[in-house]
Amino acid sequence: MKGRHSFILGAPLIVALLVPLRSPPAEAPARTGSLVGQVTSLTRQPVVGARVTVLGTGQHTVSGANGRYQIDSVPEGTVRVRAVAHGYESKIVRVNVVPGKVTTADFRMTATPFALDEMVANAPQARRQKLSQGMLSASAPVRGRRGFNTEEYAHIIDNRWQAPGRRPLSTFSIDVDAASYTNIRRFIRDNHLPPKDAVRIEEMINYFPFDYPEPVGGVPFSVTTELADAPWNSRHKLALIGLQGQRLHLEDLPPNNLVFLLDVSGSMGSPNKLPLVKAAFRLLVDQLRPEDRVAIVVYAGAAGLVLPSTSGSERDRILDAIERLSAGGSTAGGQGITLAYQAARQHFVPGGNNRVILATDGDFNVGVSSEGDLIRLIEHERTSGVFLTVLGFGTGNLKDSKMEQLADHGNGHFAYVDNLLEAKKVLVNELGATLMTIAKDVKIQVEFNPTRVAAYRLIGYENRLLADEDFNDDTKDAGELGAGHAVTALYEIVPVGQPLDVPIGSVDSLRYQDVSRTSARESDDWFTVALRYKAPTGIVSQKLERVVRSSTASPSVNFRFASAVAGVGMVLRDSEFKGTATFARMATRARRARGKDPHGYRAEFVQLVEAMDLIAREQAVAAQGGEMR
Repeated sequence: MKGRHSFILGAPLIVALLVPLRSPPAEAPARTGSLVGQVTSLTRQPVVGARVTVLGTGQHTVSGANGRYQIDSVPEGTVRVRAVAHGYESKIVRVNVVPGKVTTADFRMTATPFALDEMVANAPQARRQKLSQGMLSASAPVRGRRGFNTEEYAHIIDNRWQAPGRRPLSTFSIDVDAASYTNIRRFIRDNHLPPKDAVRIEEMINYFPFDYPEPVGGVPFSVTTELADAPWNSRHKLALIGLQGQRLHLEDLPPNNLVFLLDVSGSMGSPNKLPLVKAAFRLLVDQLRPEDRVAIVVYAGAAGLVLPSTSGSERDRILDAIERLSAGGSTAGGQGITLAYQAARQHFVPGGNNRVILATDGDFNVGVSSEGDLIRLIEHERTSGVFLTVLGFGTGNLKDSKMEQLADHGNGHFAYVDNLLEAKKVLVNELGATLMTIAKDVKIQVEFNPTRVAAYRLIGYENRLLADEDFNDDTKDAGELGAGHAVTALYEIVPVGQPLDVPIGSVDSLRYQDVSRTSARESDDWFTVALRYKAPTGIVSQKLERVVRSSTASPSVNFRFASAVAGVGMVLRDSEFKGTATFARMATRARRARGKDPHGYRAEFVQLVEAMDLIAREQAVAAQGGEMR
């Protein structure tokens, strides 16, 4: 019985093994298609950085440099697709997505009314033609259209000529800020020449990338020097000192611990402020990786944390927090800064990039608000190892000097964002430079040989000058260099043997000093460049030196373009040192030195200088009561 029962019980098992197993029915593949298209203006100009969303699905992307976009895996059927771009009215289209097919959904965007119409209506006839031909952007609002202007700029006095026999050393901190250039561009597009104190020549030059070599040998930046004739005075020389930070790809950056500190006060309510801030930060969010983290702090009458530190993989959550922001109230900037640094410290990433990104017009008016108090607050907070980037927005009440000082003292840099393309430059194209510091407290000291150099003058960097003793003092703060940043400094030189046609002053004969050193007389050196820098977390500096012994009759494209930008800056400042420089001559020089210009920055500069020339001539004619032909 036992064996029989075993057979009977086992039979079904054997039968089951002999019957082929049936797999569960396979799920039908998802029926999806792709969306492609282009976002353009009514004049068919590409709209860059437009956010394109498939409503109801959460799928989205951002239009590229040619205005084109693509979204894959869109469910079949009729869907609504929305495009949103700063400076344009949002638009929704309906399209039918066919499985396995590519469906086209193009957008023709209508500019918001204040941008183009007001500029053309207020521009002189000569400018109207250029605007209608698309030669100048018309996205900037009309300056002072609401009848007020409380913008603030620090007073700048041009560096004077120095005699190396009395002052052989010139010492300054590097400056990677580029805010002055974009602010100048805003004025020109608004049919005004900028105030003289808004023109910082070093920031104009450092706006542009240069074709300097990559660093080698473990040093975080390369050093390039060049000496050639000055374009505004044939008897003078011009010396170029160029630094190139190591370029890093996004995937090579360490994890980011970011805090967006956003001004949502009432002064940020205009279209070129908070709406542009939101569009700009959407571009940055689209670059985030899962290992990155973002918190959002806002401030108006008070400060608050609207998004705790969140993984970059949760983009929709971050974007939704940005989208919900609106402007209103007074400006408690100091309170916001304190809360932002607190949020950054709570999620500090050792070896990562810990940074607060402040977006504001700088009009702090509640609590800690004076420039001195804010600087002391920033200096205290920077000891935590959290760096600061300051992005300026808007017109009418821009506090340029205050924001520049905050960035300088917060181990960071300052950029002015006047349109969405500039936001893309700062937060997409140059993201490594914006977020990743590769060297801090970078100082330059130049020693001139008095047997070759009769006089010298540093062009720009007036608010970055250091005492000569500060060069060797590692406790003295200086500028930071980001990944991929280029820094250029120019010295104008009167060679020994040329007429001394510049004012250098005089002192009585010295009784105890002998400046006629034999080593100097026997040397072919024009000057020696010394640099000091620290690692991002270091406290002890390292030193580099370069000697310049020769001049060239065929300067590089880098040299010619940088000198053209410097010449334009001196003309804008109406500097007594501008020599024969004019807008027209410098535009020609820049045009011939465009070189590699993948993003069109140099081409845009040439157009802006041509516009400067038109505006200056219009103003001259108007001052004489005439009419420009």
